[in-house]
Amino acid sequence: MLAKATVVVLDKTGTLTLGRPVITDVIPLDADLGADEVLRLAATAERYSEHPLAEAVRGAAALRELQLAEPQDFEAIPGMGVRVRLDGESVAVGGRRLLAGEGLPPIAAELEAQGKTLLFVIRNGQPLGVLAAMDTLRPDVPEAVAELRRLGVKHLELLTGDNERTAAAIAAPLGIHWRANLLPEDKIAVVKEYQRRGHVVVMIGDGVNDAPALAQADVGIAMGAAGSPLAIEAAHIALLRDDWKLVPEVLRIARRTMNTVKINIGFTVVYNLAGLALAALGFLPPAIAAAAQAGPDFGILANSARLLRQGGSRQTARSSKDPVPAALPKE
Repeated sequence: MLAKATVVVLDKTGTLTLGRPVITDVIPLDADLGADEVLRLAATAERYSEHPLAEAVRGAAALRELQLAEPQDFEAIPGMGVRVRLDGESVAVGGRRLLAGEGLPPIAAELEAQGKTLLFVIRNGQPLGVLAAMDTLRPDVPEAVAELRRLGVKHLELLTGDNERTAAAIAAPLGIHWRANLLPEDKIAVVKEYQRRGHVVVMIGDGVNDAPALAQADVGIAMGAAGSPLAIEAAHIALLRDDWKLVPEVLRIARRTMNTVKINIGFTVVYNLAGLALAALGFLPPAIAAAAQAGPDFGILANSARLLRQGGSRQTARSSKDPVPAALPKE
């Protein structure tokens, strides 16, 4: 299926970006709270979350040497954020969907306009503050995306739960389409939409929220080096290094493999038809025909061995630094 891929859909955080966002702004929305208290509440709520943004929040709290409390009833809300109980109160941290229909604060709109990802801190339904984070595009992504286009991939699209401005800031330099404010089920719907149109869809992701779409896609590729175990389990292929150049390489491997399969089948059919014709006409004695029957086996082995030879130089260069295989196809 990978050899016939026509559409590639991509996650953002941890896939197109490095997955190491940094908190740049902490803005209190309640006059009675300071920035440190807002950040402490957010870091406490995110204490047991695996999301890269949660790690950024905890990192910012550590830099300010804030003491975190022990949250209770931790709940991860897919595509939205987290919710905990803290001192008998409900504290939630996540995207704008957690605002439950309330208008976006003016400062939040300004931060979004800068292409930043926003996290809202909400206590008992009341917004207390907003945190802004910035992530960095992986340096090898532009070259890899260009290579995918050269390999004939017709359509690339970014699917993210982030806001429109942040999605556009990442997608525009790459020249790819984007859809923002998506829940995990929305990503599945996009994949199914392309599949209904007859496309072979590849999904590339790394996080828990990507796992359903990775499983739904014709081929799911997990950024395994930094990805979540659930994403690796759901995907069909796991990349074992944080190297986007492996994505077009996997596509090339698939196409070389399918070309080899087709050559093997064609060679076997032609060889056997010729042998049968010669035997039927009396030009091929039974003893020689029996010996010649091993010919396709040797031909197939020799032709298939070319796959190892073609990738040998690149794999040798990689193995000097990293003995782990570049990509692992899953059973």
